[in-house]
Amino acid sequence: MRVAIFSTRPYDRQFLERANAAGRHALVFHEARLDESSVAAADGAQAVCAFVNDRLDAGVLQRLHVGGVRLLALRSAGFNHVDLAAAAAQGIQVGRVPEYSPYAVAEHTVALLLALNRRIHRAYNRVREGNFALEGLLGVDLHGRSVGVVGTGKIGECFARIMAGFGCRLLGHDPQPNPACLALGMRYVEMPELLASCDVISLHCPLTPQTRHLINADALARMRPGAMLINTSRGAVVDARALVTALKAGTLGSLGLDVYEEEADLFFRDLSSEVLHDDVFARLLTFPNVLITGHQAFFTEEAMTAIAQTTVANLDAFEDHGRPLYPVTVDRVV
Repeated sequence: MRVAIFSTRPYDRQFLERANAAGRHALVFHEARLDESSVAAADGAQAVCAFVNDRLDAGVLQRLHVGGVRLLALRSAGFNHVDLAAAAAQGIQVGRVPEYSPYAVAEHTVALLLALNRRIHRAYNRVREGNFALEGLLGVDLHGRSVGVVGTGKIGECFARIMAGFGCRLLGHDPQPNPACLALGMRYVEMPELLASCDVISLHCPLTPQTRHLINADALARMRPGAMLINTSRGAVVDARALVTALKAGTLGSLGLDVYEEEADLFFRDLSSEVLHDDVFARLLTFPNVLITGHQAFFTEEAMTAIAQTTVANLDAFEDHGRPLYPVTVDRVV
């Protein structure tokens, strides 16, 4: 089967070609992000492989159908960037990677937490300049601190296990409490209590209409003064403009982001020689108590291997049985 793969970086090609070592599928790699300007590159392919920042709205999906595409294989667990109703209307099936390595994202979350708490990003720059002063680098013991976990699926559970190892008190918020988290001593509470009670709040929930801007100006105002917020879930779970306001006011103690609401025009590219036109993102970078990484939490050897293998398994299943191994529809997710 001919597969057009968009938003390709060298590492994507490496892992996908390894997973397709038998040569069953003809993989055609495109560096461009999939949108209305690049969609013609998929003509003649039976499947398209897309990433989180590819644009998969009704117009793009209609054009893919015209070009012969019948399967959309996502290299991600999330599918909020896909118009599923439009895909169904065009007869395009959608498959995803439901899980790859929850440890990868959970461990990166802890890395952001530790770096912010002990000001490691600032200390690194100081030492490189010969400045060994400790003023401004004071952290706190995490032992005994309250950590709020919003979304306690597999990633949230992994994160909770790590924080339990630090001796933290765990509060959780999720429509479906996780028995494994309860066994760790996690207490499930409503969002207002979690916001007001926690020293650290970490977001691990999917992006849905209910979670869009879950952390907004009102939520930030409810947080304990000086608390830390970390988001490694989806960018739009947090209102970035509200973050700037809270940071300027000094009420938000520190912020760690691996995702950003408007990241599609920023992440996964080298923009070091260009001017950033996103004023909100540029403002966030000016705060000394903010640490941002470019959507790299998933980026481990194990996770990339699993993503590639599951993507190829979806392609195999579609070719053999007419449906991906892990389908996504408007009313059903596997």
